[in-house]
Amino acid sequence: MAAVTHYIYKLTPTRVGMVSESPTPHEADVVKQHFLYLTELTEKGVLLLAGRTLNNDEKTFGICILKASSASAAQEIMHNDPAVKNKVMQAELFPYRIALFNESAAK
Repeated sequence: MAAVTHYIYKLTPTRVGMVSESPTPHEADVVKQHFLYLTELTEKGVLLLAGRTLNNDEKTFGICILKASSASAAQEIMHNDPAVKNKVMQAELFPYRIALFNESAAK
């Protein structure tokens, strides 16, 4: 069995107006599906952290840090994200190494 590796995927909105103005009904529905998907991954112990920047301009982005046994497994998780699958957000995957982690701050 391969060692568990961490990956980060960076998400950016396909349409900046989704965050700078307001989402369309389709975007809002997909973002709800995205949140439910990430919640499920968190409950399964796959997703370690997810969040987004608070700016609402072209520089906004979100990140998901996850555990996966391989890059292909991480890509599958990323591509199955409803926001990516429905092209509401674009995603880019990176291998990631956690150097320090403060467990007490996470509680």
